[in-house]
Amino acid sequence: MATADNRYAKSLMDLTIESGQLDVVRKDLKLMLSTIESNRELSLLLESPVVKKDKKISVLSAIFENKISKISLSFLKLVTSKNREAQLVAILKAFEEQYKVHNNIFTAVVTSANGLDQKTRDKVLDLVKTQMKGEVELIEKVDVSTIGGFVLRIGDKQIDRSVASDLHNLKKKLTNKALN
Repeated sequence: MATADNRYAKSLMDLTIESGQLDVVRKDLKLMLSTIESNRELSLLLESPVVKKDKKISVLSAIFENKISKISLSFLKLVTSKNREAQLVAILKAFEEQYKVHNNIFTAVVTSANGLDQKTRDKVLDLVKTQMKGEVELIEKVDVSTIGGFVLRIGDKQIDRSVASDLHNLKKKLTNKALN
């Protein structure tokens, strides 16, 4: 069952594909998302049931009017007029996910203890590209608890080559042998 977030995102996706403005609107929505997520007052305004939608529309228009395309601004006003502005962040994220699916873009998240050097980053990208048919967006995270090595996650698949995982597995083996 499609959520309202996904339905709004899908409608905008279809409209922008049809009008040839998909990439322009994606850029606009990324700007809107980063603006909302980095501004607590704006986020609270959008979520407030007390503030009337006319006021919200005027605030959003003042912020974005000369920074985004007309189609993006119209969409923003539509979402607000339909009392869905509290879901705006979820709608924007749903659009991004649908954009990635439409353009065959896969997100790979690699976690390591110290970050990746360029040579390792290139090797990871090559590995992922051979497994996936499409473009790869690599997100790097640092987590010292991995100790060394890396954990690579693509969708629901995970490759764990971290030292922490190896130590955990070794401990399990030793514990099982001690019990037997």
